[in-house]
Amino acid sequence: MSTLLVTGGAGFIGSNFVHHVIGNTDHSVIVLDKLTYAGNAASLAGLPEDRVRLVQGDIADATLVDELFGQVDAVVHYAAESHNDNSLHDPRPFLDTNIVGTYTLLEAARKHDKRFHHISTDEVYGDLELDDPARFTENTPYNPSSPYSSTKAGSDLLVRAWVRSFGVKATISNCSNNYGPYQHVEKFIPRQITNVLRGIRPKLYGKGENVRDWIHADDHSSAVLTILDQGVIGETYLIGADGEKDNKTVVELILALTGNPTDAYDHVTDRPGHDLRYAIDSTKLRTELGWKPRYQDFEAGLKATIDWYRDNEDWWAPAKDGVEAFYASKGQ
Repeated sequence: MSTLLVTGGAGFIGSNFVHHVIGNTDHSVIVLDKLTYAGNAASLAGLPEDRVRLVQGDIADATLVDELFGQVDAVVHYAAESHNDNSLHDPRPFLDTNIVGTYTLLEAARKHDKRFHHISTDEVYGDLELDDPARFTENTPYNPSSPYSSTKAGSDLLVRAWVRSFGVKATISNCSNNYGPYQHVEKFIPRQITNVLRGIRPKLYGKGENVRDWIHADDHSSAVLTILDQGVIGETYLIGADGEKDNKTVVELILALTGNPTDAYDHVTDRPGHDLRYAIDSTKLRTELGWKPRYQDFEAGLKATIDWYRDNEDWWAPAKDGVEAFYASKGQ
């Protein structure tokens, strides 16, 4: 049994990982989360208090980070500013958290000689043409297009440098778009689901042709745990579940699964510099470490996600009105 430090563990993907760890291992978890708008202590509700401890704090706080690193066996770094629209509105928090925060954690990993796994995104690779048969691999050159993806690319490079220069025992994973429980309603899938549940017409950027490679958050969690246990130090692994869908298809599927006409949505102003297509080739992870996704039927996973939001309005309702007001101010 080990104790894991999970940064950003009250956020969407981080909290799903904490639930997965508690449900599938004997590990204990210390969650370090700043509890900004995107972090929610309620996402950890119901977990055993003798195995999960929440510490509110900033990953750029070197004194706090040093203290916590001395209490754990390994670190999984999810904490990040991650919403593209927010990065276009105000890039500075993305530099503070994604660059300075990751640097602070790496220095602590170096000092305490702790196993470190860094969570990143496929957006560091830029995008692909809609008709391009290629998919991202671990060897795809970085080509980020937003303040969010560029700061995540920078954090990845810091991890690689600390492995090579200082011998930090780190691995990296770049994952495709996640969906599932506990995702903030500013994000594409939960925004459309909660719109439908409130009787509001879903919103679609532009023509809705942009393609994302969707993976259920629980599959992401199982992949990260596999890499933490079996991954080769210094290596990068891409995590994906062959879930390519264009945004129009996703909105129409949400409408169909909720018993609504599939054309009952509105087209809104497109996002500036909106990436066309992401696609992950996870062959390395599957062949070298033996991982495979559980949720290989996107429709079934999406239905379960809709059910979760329908059953947990108390979790998402407090943020909903503010999110819609923000998008309305931008014509979106």
